[in-house]
Amino acid sequence: MNTRLFTFLLTFTLILPAPVLHAQQYDPAKVNKKARALYEQAEAREADGSTINAIGLLQQAVKTDSGFVEAWLALAGMYGQLKNFNNSIHHYEKAFSIDSVYTISYKQQYALQLAATGQFDKALAAVTDLLTKAPPKNQTALDRLEKRKKSYAFAVAYGQSHTTQHYVFAPVNLGSNINSPESEYFPCESLDRKELIFTRRIRNTNEDFYHSNLAGTDWTKATAMGGDVNTPDNEAAQHISQDGQWLVFTANHPGGFGNFDIYIAERTKEGWSQPMNMGRAVNSDQWDSQPCLSPDNTELYFSSQRPGGFGGKDIYVCRWQPNGGWSAPENLGPGINTSGNEECPFIHADNQTFYFTSNGLPGYGENDLFVARKNAKGEWSTPENLGYPINTINDEGTLFIASDAKTAYYASDRDDSYGGLDIYRFEMREDLRPSRTLWVQGQVSDLKTKKGLACTVELIDLNSKQVMNKLQTDDSGYYLVTLPVGRDYVFNINRKGYLFYSDNFQLVKGAPDSVYEKNIALQPLETNASIVLKNIFFESGKSLLNPDSYTELDILVKLLQDNPALRIEISGHTDNIGKPADNLLLSNNRAKAVVDYLVSKKIAATRLSAKGYGETKPVAANTNEEGRGRNRRTEVRVVGN
Repeated sequence: MNTRLFTFLLTFTLILPAPVLHAQQYDPAKVNKKARALYEQAEAREADGSTINAIGLLQQAVKTDSGFVEAWLALAGMYGQLKNFNNSIHHYEKAFSIDSVYTISYKQQYALQLAATGQFDKALAAVTDLLTKAPPKNQTALDRLEKRKKSYAFAVAYGQSHTTQHYVFAPVNLGSNINSPESEYFPCESLDRKELIFTRRIRNTNEDFYHSNLAGTDWTKATAMGGDVNTPDNEAAQHISQDGQWLVFTANHPGGFGNFDIYIAERTKEGWSQPMNMGRAVNSDQWDSQPCLSPDNTELYFSSQRPGGFGGKDIYVCRWQPNGGWSAPENLGPGINTSGNEECPFIHADNQTFYFTSNGLPGYGENDLFVARKNAKGEWSTPENLGYPINTINDEGTLFIASDAKTAYYASDRDDSYGGLDIYRFEMREDLRPSRTLWVQGQVSDLKTKKGLACTVELIDLNSKQVMNKLQTDDSGYYLVTLPVGRDYVFNINRKGYLFYSDNFQLVKGAPDSVYEKNIALQPLETNASIVLKNIFFESGKSLLNPDSYTELDILVKLLQDNPALRIEISGHTDNIGKPADNLLLSNNRAKAVVDYLVSKKIAATRLSAKGYGETKPVAANTNEEGRGRNRRTEVRVVGN
């Protein structure tokens, strides 16, 4: 009589001890012959790849003999293969109810099905039972089971400490315009959310880039990206810059430094340019992959297997240097990297929230997704596991979160996949989200010639004084800078030989639904050139400087330091509320307060003058608060250079 179990059932059991036969109730020799014949037919169908037919035969077998343990176990295994986890659990439990001793070694597979449905407490109990009653004698198998127990214990503790009962994880397949019978992965979206780019594996051999555009609420049919970026070789793991002008990715092209290198391509009118290897400054003779640019294009994050790290694959960062070129890669350190593998780095558009995968940090068993946040000193917080159901007992990766901070994309082979990995969209749990991000874009030009100017753009947190973004415009003066909501910002543009431009974005109390467009004309440093200091703050009716003013005043200090012959007048202005004499005195005292601050920073008093104009030089009508707010201002005027 053939008593063999199916190959997939034996996978986990050959290394486990034989059950204690003297305590058994089940006797395989007493199985009904007709049921046994059906079982053997099912075995043959499974070998041919006809799993559904095999299940039908097994169902007949257990109907013929309800005590046929191997048939119940085979059904459980097959339903598990089909990711029908609840049915798999039911059939394992049926087998256990017949003989808990004979079936003890199957508690490991049973626990996997429980964990797949989030029942980690039951999964922990199952592997604990197995380790107590029939621990594997093979050390490798024992270590694997102990690791599973540790993962389930972590999952139970995570569930108890995170109140996520109101969170619904409901991934939506992006549909046939994006997904295909091939595998799609590494999704990324442009900042304006109108273009989706991803990697597709063609015939399971060649990886190329595809993209789709948003038409109304639907994505258009994805097509291969134009230009020279796709080749007969493999290109994958791409990331598009926030301004949409650069594509960084991984490729294994002839002439590279290692088995995979990082490349960059530029968007042109004809499509993407010929990819350029990022050189020895970035790449090594090992595996370098999965690059991601920060929103200001000044930092390049990637995963590498180069020597000198903390484990297999670590995450590194290269920083763009003021004189051009990338710095040497800097390991993100033991706060992020472990003795395991850290991969798939993704820095959100807020430039503060960092996601990555790790199998070395405590988690659910394989590669889990984690989040870390950058503080005011540029240091990363302790990584936090994203938890179940975003993380599972399987490998996770390729996460991308849109600028709205709640729409996430990832690749998975769920049961509604078109084939292989598909791209899905889901809503990120609220406590794991980055900051919703707007942006400001425009062109900087010379006030007189109207020609575009290449210059520096800074975005500074008004409260913490932290530089959130610092970038260079292109040669024509075009720029795009991201604005994470929930903060107030100083917006500053500098170029040597010109008065700086300043503005503010106050997003703590609320944020608009639209983005900002600011085309800015810089004034050359010449007599009578003037600017309004938009980030100078006083209490109503008083002349004491608010500390929030220091950020912009320090920019003015630097301008005076860089131009030692420059002489300026600080002028104060008010609205028409109150008595004219009182307004004149207030404006004069406020101008003096600014001068006093500059003198405290070692700027010679002989280069500075203060004058109050009260309400005599309005720039807007005083008939509403918006106009009065514009009239209450502090100006800088060049009086000598």
